[in-house]
Amino acid sequence: MKALSKKSDRILIKMFIGGDEMGLGELLNRYQARVYTAINLKVKDASLADDIFQEAFIKVIHNLKQGKYNEEGKFLPWVMRIAHNLVIDHFRKVQRSPSMINNDEFDVFEILELPQENVESTMVKNQRDMDLRKVIQKLPEEQKEVLIMRHFCEMSFKEIAEITGVSINTALGRMRYALQNLRKLIVDHNMIMQVD
Repeated sequence: MKALSKKSDRILIKMFIGGDEMGLGELLNRYQARVYTAINLKVKDASLADDIFQEAFIKVIHNLKQGKYNEEGKFLPWVMRIAHNLVIDHFRKVQRSPSMINNDEFDVFEILELPQENVESTMVKNQRDMDLRKVIQKLPEEQKEVLIMRHFCEMSFKEIAEITGVSINTALGRMRYALQNLRKLIVDHNMIMQVD
């Protein structure tokens, strides 16, 4: 299994197309957190996010088996675009637009692995994270989306631009404004964001 983790996306895709299910299994392990997070941030419903995530990977499998994948080295942006389109389709069906508001069912910070900490530092970190989440929710939607994709989904600006349908410069600009606004909001709310 360790050998699979060192293989490129292209090789894993070829393995899957050639009949080796482990290729897709490794791709799923590699990218499921990012794809699921991106979906859940938009739909704010864990059950719905699970459904769209599964539908996205069913579509991925179907397209791979039919030979419709031709974006060498761009597997994650391709999957994210499929997931993004499915989210848009969902909101079109229910006649409403997605907005990114805080949902108690999903905690962006729960996907981060935390090192072993003592109880006090864990409590301080949890409070800081909760405060930061509240402040992030106050950002304009476009800035919030780019910030979350960049820092929590670890996506490149090129990937963000492709998924959101804007230029790389626009994505960079939104990130710059998001960080400026975030700093101002942190100061305005007298938050201490220092990490020990």
